Amino acid sequence: MNGLGILIIIISVALIIADPILERLSSNWKTKIDLINDNRKWILYTLIGLGLLMTVNPFVHNSAGERTYVQDPIVGIEKIIFEPGYSWGGFFARTETYPDVMSTTFDSESTVAIRFNDATQATAQANVRWALPKDEHSMIELHKSYRSAEQLASRTLEPYAKECLAFSAQLMESETHYSGGQSKLKEDFRDQLLSGQYVLETKIEYVRDTFTKEKVKITDTNIRRDVDGSPIRIPSDVQTYGIEAVFAAVPHVDYEPIVDEKLQAKIDQSTRESIAKQELITAQQQALTEKAKGEQLIAKTRAEEEASKLQAVIQAEKAKLVAKEEADQAKFIADKIEEEGRAEAAKNMALVKAGLTPQEKAEWEYKTKVDVARELAKVQVPSMVVGGGANGSSPMDAIGIKFLLEINEKLANANN
Repeated sequence: MNGLGILIIIISVALIIADPILERLSSNWKTKIDLINDNRKWILYTLIGLGLLMTVNPFVHNSAGERTYVQDPIVGIEKIIFEPGYSWGGFFARTETYPDVMSTTFDSESTVAIRFNDATQATAQANVRWALPKDEHSMIELHKSYRSAEQLASRTLEPYAKECLAFSAQLMESETHYSGGQSKLKEDFRDQLLSGQYVLETKIEYVRDTFTKEKVKITDTNIRRDVDGSPIRIPSDVQTYGIEAVFAAVPHVDYEPIVDEKLQAKIDQSTRESIAKQELITAQQQALTEKAKGEQLIAKTRAEEEASKLQAVIQAEKAKLVAKEEADQAKFIADKIEEEGRAEAAKNMALVKAGLTPQEKAEWEYKTKVDVARELAKVQVPSMVVGGGANGSSPMDAIGIKFLLEINEKLANANN
């Protein structure tokens, strides 16, 4: 704005001076030159006043998301304007604008070279966002040290972020990093950005590389601590002026080829172990399935045998009950015939006692034997007794015949 004001003043003064000179020179010419009419020269004076106002710069404009350092050269007052809008800065005030938040970015074109604890190298990308101090005193001191935001970024923020990232990488091996240590790298990185760089101490030893089987030199780096166990740190202007790292990220690390080979070998080994484990689980599952099928078949066979056995028992009990019923029925018939025979014999004996003639007695005996024979003829005498058959003779038939024969014999004895 100062430059524009000075330019307006120079042009306006030049027009005021040149106008009368050109008028006198062109007074005898056919065409007179008049740069501005006399009744409009007030415009030039107004522009000169505006230029003076812009040159002395009494007002300062601050945009949202920024803070402006203001110095009054006349009285020497310094202040920081944090609020957006126009503010009184003083005549001929000097200003410098700073953003509230600055970014330090290391992308694919400007990566950070790091070295892990196992001496392997890599390049890392990182991004840090810095919040400048919010109090006026710290901000004024910061401006006195760096004079501009560009110098603050190039002289302190960028190199400080690189060193913190390099120190963080030295606290772990490359294998630890690609095996899940990304979060630890970020945590150590951010801790140093906030509280100061670690003071590291190293110890050298030789070990056998798990991949190449070669003897390699390993430098073990640890954080030096005080008597209380707290890390010893190196302070920087970041902590001195109250600059805060509000965000820090390490999105990508590109390892050197030997680390990539180790990583690929580990991935292959992990893949083989995963496949072998899956095959083992599949085989175990198949074995359990076959075992379950066998147990199911055994249970089915046992159930069928139990059912067949139960059916045989039921059939045997049924046959036993049928045989018992038939025996009871045969005994009942035999008892009936015996009672009837006894009744008939008693009748005949009564008749004999009453005085039967020999001829009548012979006729009665004959009739009795004929009746018994008739009853015996009704019974089919089996040549062989078979139990339980559907077409064979029942044992009860033989029992009934025996009863009839015994009755006949008892009747004969009774008559005699």
